[in-house]
Parts: sequence; structure tokens; C-alpha cells
Amino acid sequence: MIPQDLAGRAREAALRSYSPYSRFRVGAVVLGAAGEIYEGCNVENAAYGSSICAEATAIAGAVATGLRKIVGIAVACVDAADVDGAYPCGNCRQLLNEFGTEWVVVTAGEGTEVRFHEFDGLHPYGFSL
Repeated sequence: MIPQDLAGRAREAALRSYSPYSRFRVGAVVLGAAGEIYEGCNVENAAYGSSICAEATAIAGAVATGLRKIVGIAVACVDAADVDGAYPCGNCRQLLNEFGTEWVVVTAGEGTEVRFHEFDGLHPYGFSL
């Protein structure tokens, strides 16, 4: 599956977001080494610190099935004004680092712009043990 296809799937996942507080719908799609695909969306909570990012839900779903290597991830923020508002937060970047993520694709709004990045360019000094 090519990154643009994953971006489209991430947009679909964003439409299933539970975001009644921010009204900022985010979807993510993780790609495993054997072509496996895991989707996630942000899930908000009235206790805002209990909210979960779309990337984290996709990663958790992947890990729960035994995945330990993430090739890439697509993130879509359908309510962001432009792609600059679609990048994974620092916590999610560290989660992606843990599983050897190679690349990240981001899109926003109507999905007309899709950006591809090598992961090391977004998280150059990720923490590892």
C-alpha cells in the first residue's frame, strides 16, 4: 500500500474520532513490515489527560496483535486548517521511535496535500535504552 492510500485510510479513521471537546478529529494508520494495517483515531475524555491520540490507539492495536516493527504511519487531521497542524505530538513520536518507524505521512483538511517524511527527520534524537 502506498503512502497516499494510507493517508486516505487515515482520513476515514479520523471520521470515527470521539472528539466532543476539541472537535479536532484525527485518524492514523500504522503499516507493519508484512503489510498489516492498523487504524486508530483520537479518543477524548472529560478528564482531558485521559484522552488518547490517534497514533497511540493505532500503535496499541498493532502491538496488541504482536506487531513489533512499524514501517510507516499515516496521520490525518480532517479539521486542521493545513498540514502544519497534522504532525504527531512528541509523545507519539517517541512511541513511534520505540517500534523502529521508518516514515511518516501527514495530511489535513480535505487531504489535497500529503507530506512524506523519513521518521528520523521528525524525531532525530529519540530516546532509547
